Amino acid sequence: MSEAIKKPEAAEGMILMQGVHKWYGQFHVLKDINLDVKAGERIVLCGPSGSGKSTTIRCINRLEEHQQGRIVVDGTELTHDLKQIEAVRREVGMVFQHFNLFPHLTVLQNCMLAPMWVRKMPKREAQEVAMHYLERVRIPEQADKFPGQLSGGQQQRVAIARALCMKPKIMLFDEPTSALDPEMVKEVLDTMIGLAEDGMTMLCVTHEMGFARTVANRVIFMDRGEIVEEAEPDTFFTNPKNERTQLFLSQILH
Repeated sequence: MSEAIKKPEAAEGMILMQGVHKWYGQFHVLKDINLDVKAGERIVLCGPSGSGKSTTIRCINRLEEHQQGRIVVDGTELTHDLKQIEAVRREVGMVFQHFNLFPHLTVLQNCMLAPMWVRKMPKREAQEVAMHYLERVRIPEQADKFPGQLSGGQQQRVAIARALCMKPKIMLFDEPTSALDPEMVKEVLDTMIGLAEDGMTMLCVTHEMGFARTVANRVIFMDRGEIVEEAEPDTFFTNPKNERTQLFLSQILH
């Protein structure tokens, strides 16, 4: 390959975590986390409660601060520099377990807010972008309703649309279906599968192993603050190497 068409900045990938440690007081919540996520990759993090999964992805957009190691997102290293933190957050969308929608704003207003405030997008353009992504998650007809008038599954799809309105390069999902009734889980997972098919770089903390099998390029198993095992889905589910992984899968798959 000629030097002219190489992309050296892509060598580090979209997200790079090197030797990342985090403590809450005396509690060592993340222990030497190393992760390299390429553009368009879809990573599922799983593991028992308290294993550090959510903390890992929250460190990627500095909702949690790591005390040791390096985190580089799309070429920008996360440090104490607020401008760098803001630069990363503009490129990283996040969807939480709880929808965190503003109850006093309509669905459309919820989606328009960040593009107008953060990206300084004109109101008319922000409205067009918001409607585009509400159509993308298949609920444009709910645009003028308030969050309290929607089902949980619909609210989570609004939360996904709101994140997409910032046109992020990366989407982080933190247990996006765990607060939903079982019949609402599928509509949210279908939306996420659609994003994956569009080539979005995604990190998802989830217990939905069917989603992991369908969508993930890699499944990462965490326990006690460590990455214990990572593999492609077929290998991960059919031939896990680590005893802790085997025990976890035996508990959730049977």
